Amino acid sequence: MTQNIYDNDAFFTGYSQLPRSIGGLDSAPEWPALRAMLPEIQGKSVLDLGCGYGWFCRWAADAGAAQVLGVDVSEKMLAQANAMGTHAAVSYARLDLEQLALPPASYDLVYSSLAFHYIEDFTTLLAAIRHGLKPGGKLVFSIEHPIFMAPRQPGWLTDAQGRKRWPVDSYQQQGPRVSDWLAPGVIKQHRTLGTTINALLRAGFQLEHVEEWGPTDAQVAQQPALAEERERPMLLLVGCSLP
Repeated sequence: MTQNIYDNDAFFTGYSQLPRSIGGLDSAPEWPALRAMLPEIQGKSVLDLGCGYGWFCRWAADAGAAQVLGVDVSEKMLAQANAMGTHAAVSYARLDLEQLALPPASYDLVYSSLAFHYIEDFTTLLAAIRHGLKPGGKLVFSIEHPIFMAPRQPGWLTDAQGRKRWPVDSYQQQGPRVSDWLAPGVIKQHRTLGTTINALLRAGFQLEHVEEWGPTDAQVAQQPALAEERERPMLLLVGCSLP
């Protein structure tokens, strides 16, 4: 079963204070790039894996999706999603992505933001997603970039001149990474870029866009703190489809 760290009181409290938790999609700097990868969803069936507060679910419904299902393993996240407003086209369900089972050919779009890097068995998850997508359906997701995830002890190193460097070690040693992020003992699963891309290809997906996300000039001008995200890729955005 996926580690349900989001139901940890300390973690959930810390998470609730993040800018993207408070401000939603527009407070996630990668959102414009992700949004550009999305297909037209007017009248479509959408599945959000790891929906959290339901920000994307509500956005998709407002954009005209016929039905949106948001799933998450966390009871606290789903309770918050429901508390933030209802929409006739949106429903939520508590599901473990490690054990995901979908009805065949049911969704036009499967979307996921920063959830797949918690999943140990990525291959099985992709098989379940493929089973649930309609022919020509799209999968669009973001994960932490393998360069960001690889270090055993992640964190910036600063030299005497004040220049920041991100340590990359153990890159080829795939598997769990344990860190103290918002709460002790958060487990994520490091996979190389090649492993991630090849898993998608073996599952039968056709790659349409792969982006090692970094902020735009305009974003850095508006939020100077984002400048450090140009020193190494923190996020990987992927868009693909079924032939």
